[in-house]
Amino acid sequence: MKSILVTGGAGFIGSHTIVELVADDFHVIVLDNFSNSCRTAIDRVESLCGTKIDLVEGNVCNRSDLEKVFKKFKIDSVIHFAGLKSVSESISIPVDYYCNNVFGALNLVSVMQQHNVFKLVFSSSATVYGVPTSIPLTEDMPVGEPTNPYGRSKLMVEQVLTDLYLSNSRWDIVILRYFNPAGAHPSGMLGEDPRGAPTNLMPFITQTAIGKFPYISVFGNDYDTPDGSGIRDYIHVVDLAKGHLAALRKCDEDVGLLTVNLGTGTGVSVFELITTFELVTGVSVPIEVSSRRAGDVAICIAGVEKANNVLGWSAELSVDRICEDSWRWQCKNPTGYISE
Repeated sequence: MKSILVTGGAGFIGSHTIVELVADDFHVIVLDNFSNSCRTAIDRVESLCGTKIDLVEGNVCNRSDLEKVFKKFKIDSVIHFAGLKSVSESISIPVDYYCNNVFGALNLVSVMQQHNVFKLVFSSSATVYGVPTSIPLTEDMPVGEPTNPYGRSKLMVEQVLTDLYLSNSRWDIVILRYFNPAGAHPSGMLGEDPRGAPTNLMPFITQTAIGKFPYISVFGNDYDTPDGSGIRDYIHVVDLAKGHLAALRKCDEDVGLLTVNLGTGTGVSVFELITTFELVTGVSVPIEVSSRRAGDVAICIAGVEKANNVLGWSAELSVDRICEDSWRWQCKNPTGYISE
């Protein structure tokens, strides 16, 4: 049985990925500082999987925390999720984003090298492409200039990993550029549980639908799109989790350095997603249009041929399923993982 360290494993994407890893017979070790996650998520993963997860509370920015994990466990590979992830927040507190996302990754790869662990899957983002010059976005396009500190922090780590591979060909690194993760585990036991007001659209919709907010703020209806609202590529978190499993398999094939988009290849506007949610659930959601948010782009859709052909992976779950599963999670967990 291979052992894998999952940093940030108690988070939204990490917890869903652990379910897929355990199902594929990995021994999972989680390192998380619970700054934007909850220990309950791991408890529920254990319940779903019927197995114990080795959970270590710690921070990738603290080298001694990492060294303790690598000394205690024989680790074969790493999936690196840990980091801050809000575009809007990154504009307000950029230094925090560079410290957490860039310094944390530097610490991690340094300790990995020290312990002769050279297989890494990195959680990157479509924000590295900046303002799209054409759609869909493909991996061979210039990454351009990200429009926010979050995207720049991810691009910096990508550059670090590229230099790392060029310096030492023992590394097998898969960089996964996510588009817009959404949805929840079909059991309703795992889902997105943001601290404070959501910055992603889907939890904003479900929390408004359940009465936590009076309306959804639609940030801009004057983009150059068919209905004026921003268009995004929404990928179900279960599909995304399976993409990480495909990336790990590729690492075992001595892949070298590989960068792959994870998305569906289909764009959905803000207004379309809200309408789909209302049709799927039968719940009406009030909206209020406000000004555009700094750092947002009009359209962001993945080119997915490389994921299909190189990873042998493709998204399978629809936007309807994203809405259905998100609503089930919200109804079962009206206050998230922590009961009021």
